[in-house]
Amino acid sequence: MHYLVIPTNHIKTVKDLRPGEEDYSLECISYLCYLVLAVSHMYKLGKSTLLHDAPDAAKYRFGFHRPPFNSVDHLHLHCTALPYKSVWRRLKYVSVGWLGAYVSVEHVLQYLDTNKDTKTGVPLGDEPELHV
Repeated sequence: MHYLVIPTNHIKTVKDLRPGEEDYSLECISYLCYLVLAVSHMYKLGKSTLLHDAPDAAKYRFGFHRPPFNSVDHLHLHCTALPYKSVWRRLKYVSVGWLGAYVSVEHVLQYLDTNKDTKTGVPLGDEPELHV
């Protein structure tokens, strides 16, 4: 089972989930809070839908494709119930090392955490599987 959660407001890609460089103005902090709330809401919606529609799944995976591996320039969260039935899906929705094609929602939320010092883009090296 595979669902997409798509926000109504336009955010181009997961790489755009960041404030401006070294900009800690009130406007920037408000936008960062908006991003955290938006991604958290997308995750909660996807998780509740999968728990309802695929309660017997072994695991669930939630994440985003990064450019240039995304097919649409509008942010969307992939919500999948595992295991995958095809080899292609197993490869498409897992991190590919230094290429960083896929990033977990958990990693994005950690990156957006205001207590972290790194705000220069969603970093490479994520944990793509989120066990629920």
